[in-house]
Amino acid sequence: MIRLFRAVALFEGLTALALFLIAMPVKYWLGNPALVPPVGMTHGVAFLIYIAAMAIALPGRGAGPVGWLRTTFAAFIPFGTFLNDRYLKRLQGNEVGQARGSLIG
Repeated sequence: MIRLFRAVALFEGLTALALFLIAMPVKYWLGNPALVPPVGMTHGVAFLIYIAAMAIALPGRGAGPVGWLRTTFAAFIPFGTFLNDRYLKRLQGNEVGQARGSLIG
């Protein structure tokens, strides 16, 4: 489940970068706002999916309150989802380890 959430987080981060680094500069520097609505809508939907996926993926996987806050705030700052991926990868490793342990024990 964490693996899927990591993919969602990557997509959310990429849509934010597309909005901030492509659509908005084209609007303000070149005077062409055509990219902002579709890229903005895509980013908005990706953000909502990120929050929903977080609510599904994190419970019971050892995230703790600080992990929840960290992962939530990552969606609000540029590059946050990319910086938080290392933490999610660690959780994913714990999840795999627990699954292997339950198969053995």
